[in-house]
Amino acid sequence: MGIDDVLTAAWAGLRRLHPAEAWTAAQEEDTFLVDTRPAFQRRVGEVPGAIVIERNHLEWRLDPNSSSRIPEAVHTDIRWIVLCDEGYSSSLAALSLRAVGLPHATDVIGGFQAWTAAGLPFTRRSRPTRPRGPGEGAEI
Repeated sequence: MGIDDVLTAAWAGLRRLHPAEAWTAAQEEDTFLVDTRPAFQRRVGEVPGAIVIERNHLEWRLDPNSSSRIPEAVHTDIRWIVLCDEGYSSSLAALSLRAVGLPHATDVIGGFQAWTAAGLPFTRRSRPTRPRGPGEGAEI
């Protein structure tokens, strides 16, 4: 079984949300949007109210039985809506969350790219104002 098969199986087992559905659902009680994009991808912008947890920490932070859980992870009935950049790794992450006992985990179809294309709110990071020295990149 290859990654495409695993991804297809993940999609079959999730009720994935379009970006507008995810935005509406995130306003509900016991529902949280979780942005798993690494810092370099979040430079483009962040979703207001989303909890930022990079992918490599996700299960430990959202499992209510973990000593490393975040304050919002109080029980297994929370609906975690995972957001990545394009909607692929978030599907695998949601599947993994279900495997650790979080049955309502799902993700956003098309990720942050679809989010912005749908015209949903996001905050842009401002560019640094300090002058650049020799050899410094254009972005921080």
